[in-house]
Amino acid sequence: MVPDPDEPNMKPAPDLYALLRPLIFKLNPETAHGLAFTAGAAAQRIPGVLGLLASACGRPDPGLAREVLGLRFPSPVGLAAGLDKGAELLPLWQALGFGFVEVGTVTPRPQPGNPKPRVFRLPEEQLILNRMGFNSEGAEVVARRLRSRPRNLIVGGNIGKNKETPEGQALADYAAAYRAVAPLVDYVALNVSSPNTPGLRRLQAPEALRPLLDGMLALRKEMGLEAQPLLVKLAPDLAPEELDATVDAVVESGVSGLIATNTTLDRTIVSETNRARVEALGMGGLSGRGLKIKAREIHRRVLRRIPRGLAFMACGGIGSGEDAAVALQDGASLVQIYSSLIFEGPLLVGRINRELAERTYYTN
Repeated sequence: MVPDPDEPNMKPAPDLYALLRPLIFKLNPETAHGLAFTAGAAAQRIPGVLGLLASACGRPDPGLAREVLGLRFPSPVGLAAGLDKGAELLPLWQALGFGFVEVGTVTPRPQPGNPKPRVFRLPEEQLILNRMGFNSEGAEVVARRLRSRPRNLIVGGNIGKNKETPEGQALADYAAAYRAVAPLVDYVALNVSSPNTPGLRRLQAPEALRPLLDGMLALRKEMGLEAQPLLVKLAPDLAPEELDATVDAVVESGVSGLIATNTTLDRTIVSETNRARVEALGMGGLSGRGLKIKAREIHRRVLRRIPRGLAFMACGGIGSGEDAAVALQDGASLVQIYSSLIFEGPLLVGRINRELAERTYYTN
């Protein structure tokens, strides 16, 4: 008898990914990514496969559900932007147990991103270095896919500007991407913090951020989407006083919330043993386990500064139920994972959901 995929199933399934990981990690990261997405797309087309996968991974316990941003999240654990840039595998992510998925970063026009190789793994430290550079099929292609998205899955759209667009014209790019994507998602996140698009992080400065947010909020109103949450994603590399000023500008603007953090340029999160090796790989942002302490410091500083009720999504170095629980106890509304999924495999989502459900101190 096949288990009902709509019923919560908190029993762990055998972890085949642990057996396959050594073979997968012999492949170039982008090659492995492409093969995984091909397999995922095939799984979505075969009747019954996603139901079996959902049964194996376990539906989130009903006690994990929470109301944030006016939306009902079945779990506080979401997929961060960057993995499913083009909204290709939304039914699969739902089957794995994610409470929500953030697609993108989506740029208004298609662009290839930076030259390859541009993604590198450091398995012994569970770190990823990437300098992808907003490789995107463009907002119109992503919008076409979003029109057939699962309606019972919360989906966010992460948007950014094209590489060749001058900083002074960034608002036009964000607006173009927003017009295409916003009507088809549950919330929108403005990515002003990737280190891999030249000049993008300068948009975090209050003098640049305020007019950008004012323009986006005016566009939201013009499109009749005032009820749709609009968030801003920040970098982990701002100095404390810079972070405070940026957070204050976000709060004063009237947007719905913040996401922190993006990847870091800080090489000190790498052990001294591997630091020279990472430096030799060149530019790019680091994500994964080593970012946890730095990201947590940012999370706590932001949470001390924002008013109660403003939504905050914690991202960066979260790889276990304990990590997620700490972020939620600190005051985060939701958490996002990405790099840990690469190292731990698809059953990680169910494990985090189970660990959160089993913690007696966890409350909504």
